[in-house]
Amino acid sequence: MRLNKLPKEQVFHSPNISVASVKIKKEAKAVVVEGAGFPFKLPVMDVSNLEVENKELFEIYAKEQWIGSLAVEGSYLFDQRILPDFAFKIITAYPNNSIIGENTSIVLLNSDKNKDILSVKSDLSLDDVIGQQKAKTKCKVIMKYLKNPEKFADWAPRNILFYGVSGTGKTMLAKALSNELDVSLYLIKATNLIGDHVGDGASSIHDLFEKAGKNSPSVIFIDEIDAIGLHRKYQSIRGDVSEIVNALLTEMDGINNNEGIITIAATNNPEQLDYGIRSRFEDEFEFTLPDEKERIAILNKYMDSLPIAIKPTSKQLADLTKGFSGRDIKEKMLKSSLHKAISEESDEITIEHVNYALGNYHKENSSPKNMFV
Repeated sequence: MRLNKLPKEQVFHSPNISVASVKIKKEAKAVVVEGAGFPFKLPVMDVSNLEVENKELFEIYAKEQWIGSLAVEGSYLFDQRILPDFAFKIITAYPNNSIIGENTSIVLLNSDKNKDILSVKSDLSLDDVIGQQKAKTKCKVIMKYLKNPEKFADWAPRNILFYGVSGTGKTMLAKALSNELDVSLYLIKATNLIGDHVGDGASSIHDLFEKAGKNSPSVIFIDEIDAIGLHRKYQSIRGDVSEIVNALLTEMDGINNNEGIITIAATNNPEQLDYGIRSRFEDEFEFTLPDEKERIAILNKYMDSLPIAIKPTSKQLADLTKGFSGRDIKEKMLKSSLHKAISEESDEITIEHVNYALGNYHKENSSPKNMFV
């Protein structure tokens, strides 16, 4: 429905609400709609599989009709062109009760939404996460909440930031939490939210939270959040993903309640996050590099499962891997040493094989260190 607009103050009327609004309202940043159907049954036309072929063209098409319309979650917008009187339900409006304008991102959810959003199963336990005692202690509030979400009400810990060096156990802890509580876990990399067309990411975020809500209690884990949430001074590096950020903030703000859902985001660079995103997290859990005792425990865990014997002791290897993350110990040192030993047809991993692996690691990280002799 196209509406007349005045240069400064605008009169907005929408048939979707009971009283007309006669005041200035904010322009909507993002509006997510889904096909709701016709008011009356039409015997010939079947639009049950309504799907957008070109999202950019759909947005232009929608704005031609709906600019100036009031966007209120739960209300409807009607098509007056290709599908006259076909209704689109507003699922998300950010901010709610705002006006569709030239800069509004409009996204249509496909009828086959959620088909690719699957929960992840894990057999990890909290004991499998070696070290990170402070983070595991802080996780007690998440565990209590997911066991009894309705008891917390407004005090729910909805958004948590995991930060620290790569490979220190952020994803492992999320998997362990979901497994120990037997709740659904949805893992997604923020980089995968950046689609080929405008609106792909916003639609994916809405689908993700909708699926998590239907299967609550659940945990949403968004890795590499800085890929979409960089501070404004870095945004030119990663392109314009503002509609993704707006959709994420809408969900994190709890517009749709999201009871029984914990959103955990992870980053290696918390200082690069935009304040608008970082401020949404009620708490931050730091993940640190393992100390000597923790490195020995990590080494003992992995050395026991090696397919051939290893000659150096865990204490000797712990001395050599100061500054390594748990993942680096396994992948960069032990696995590389194993592969070198097998390639030489050796029946055990020797210190020479370890030195070879360490040499490659330090070349990659441009920081030469002394090797064990």
